[in-house]
Amino acid sequence: MILTTPDERRRLEALDATSLARLQLERLNRLLGTILPGNGFYAAKLARLSRPLTSLEQLADLPFTSKAELQQRGTDWATNLTYPVETYVRCHRTSGSHGRPLTILDTPADWEWWLDVWQFPLDVADLSATDRTFMAFSYGPYIGFWTAHDASIARGALVVPGGGLRTPARLDLLRTLGVTAVFCTPSYALHMAEIAVEQGFDLAALPVRCLIVAGEPGGSVPAIRQRIETAWDARVVDHAGATEIGPWGYGDREGRGLYVVESEFIAEFPALDTGQPAGDGQLAELVLTTLGRAGSPVIRYRTGDVVRPTWQKPGDNRFVFLEGGVLGRTDDMLVIRGVNVFPSAIEQILRGFPEIAEYRVTARKAGELDALTVEIEDRRGQPERVVAEFRLRLGLTVEVRCVPVGSLPRFEGKGARFVDQRKVS
Repeated sequence: MILTTPDERRRLEALDATSLARLQLERLNRLLGTILPGNGFYAAKLARLSRPLTSLEQLADLPFTSKAELQQRGTDWATNLTYPVETYVRCHRTSGSHGRPLTILDTPADWEWWLDVWQFPLDVADLSATDRTFMAFSYGPYIGFWTAHDASIARGALVVPGGGLRTPARLDLLRTLGVTAVFCTPSYALHMAEIAVEQGFDLAALPVRCLIVAGEPGGSVPAIRQRIETAWDARVVDHAGATEIGPWGYGDREGRGLYVVESEFIAEFPALDTGQPAGDGQLAELVLTTLGRAGSPVIRYRTGDVVRPTWQKPGDNRFVFLEGGVLGRTDDMLVIRGVNVFPSAIEQILRGFPEIAEYRVTARKAGELDALTVEIEDRRGQPERVVAEFRLRLGLTVEVRCVPVGSLPRFEGKGARFVDQRKVS
């Protein structure tokens, strides 16, 4: 069931700063009243909290929450459960791409909240009951596309599950069933395009009009978005979320970044260099507090995502905007001869070469400094032009090696193109 209407969602996007803060404070106090003292994790963590809060500024006095805190020994369940396990009906796990997988549970009410917040990116995609949507992913414990599946059904769209099929079979099903919208990761959108070329499959002739991508940066990275849109002759809509947080972000129609759904999340932005609240356009870590998920809440959760917030984007939507979407991870940032580099910046450069089918970046320590090696599947076999582009765009000389086409891994889920050997002893 969808809890809000499109008009209500547009009203929320248009709230001025004072009205939005008032709504967030009311929702936060209501959440705290629901989860305390039953939620043992936050009852202990917020033991000195005086309620109700009278302003959002008081949130800064509360401790952060980290993923490590949600992982407890002796059980797979996250530590932040508010109710007995028997109360929950949905079980999902994080991908494990940044540490041990974490098992998260949702109540029926929480699941409705997930589906309702998903309507923001589906609004951008103009998804309707006339659409035929395809879920290009395996139906495992990863939550992202389970919620997309149910959110699309709630909207009245016909949903086609693609689990258990190889890529050629999925492409054939897209054509056979006249699919108009595809849900996948950016990596897999590019992989399907690659397989289509190999098989002489006319991808652009499909009735697919949009791809809703999530699970990794890419939908807001210009070079990646352009390659996907060109190959598919369809529009890309970016989306961001996390199993332990919820579906917190959705792309703008221009594909330049992500809005944070501030009616459902309180966003904070400690600057990377100082830890103080970031200014407009300053690099920061994204910290989120959920407002509508009482069964597995997170308060001041450190996502580890590096973003560049701005409150100055023109238009009717006043939610905070993240230029370029998620730029990288705090633990993925490289310092190469004094230059801060994120894997997304490397990908932006490499995806600008249409002859490069796939790549892998390996980071290692060279003494006290970080060093990079980039392997590319280059149909032209000319790594020197890539070296020159890195030197021009990043001011760095990067080692680039050609490897045989087809030798590097392909990904259906989150891409694992960045190999970090800096912490390997």
